[in-house]
Amino acid sequence: MGFIPERIFPAMKLRLFTDGGSRGNPGDSAFAFVICDAEGREVGSGSDYLGVMTNNEAEYRGLLAGLKELGRRGGTEVEVFMDSELVIKQLKGQYRVKAPNLFPLYKEAVDLLEGFASAKVTHVRRENDMIVKADAMVNWTLDQHALARKLRK
Repeated sequence: MGFIPERIFPAMKLRLFTDGGSRGNPGDSAFAFVICDAEGREVGSGSDYLGVMTNNEAEYRGLLAGLKELGRRGGTEVEVFMDSELVIKQLKGQYRVKAPNLFPLYKEAVDLLEGFASAKVTHVRRENDMIVKADAMVNWTLDQHALARKLRK
């Protein structure tokens, strides 16, 4: 019997827009991400409260959560867009990761990115429509947490 090739699946191209923020630095923090398909249609999103951490930690946490979701969705070719110049330049090797609290997050992000068939990271201005949406989700998450804390008192 001859060789029977495995079933070949087409590449799944996904775009990830992610943001993180803290109120205070460090302070209450949250992240959010928006996932779009190759045609730019939104296909998913998520956000979460993180507790007290720095803004840069929140940026990385948003990236990590988004990358993990891309993996769960079967993404093979990914484009990541962030307004954090620091994170993008660290991922591209243009900046060293000096802060010890960021290095494990950076390493995890690099490992996740290397798990995709192709991955590209791009810095975008905070006025980008999807970054504006992710930023609004971060603020909504922080507002909800603050409200819940106030109501518990």
